[in-house]
Amino acid sequence: MEHDGQLELYTAVANQLKEAHARVRALQVPEGVRMALARKLLVITAAAKHDPAAAARRLERFTEDLDEGRIPEEDR
Repeated sequence: MEHDGQLELYTAVANQLKEAHARVRALQVPEGVRMALARKLLVITAAAKHDPAAAARRLERFTEDLDEGRIPEEDR
């Protein structure tokens, strides 16, 4: 039943991506920073279509960066 495990992984990644997008929208940061974070999430979303396990790892690192306050600075 490997297929079931794959479906569960896709579901977990989708739920985590949804939560990450909501967190990014709620951040009190300049719009340029918010856009950069949203682009990172879009890249992770695209990766999830081909390799959900790798996307899950990337999403975990992204979330850890948010938790630790490591966000990109706005370009001037």
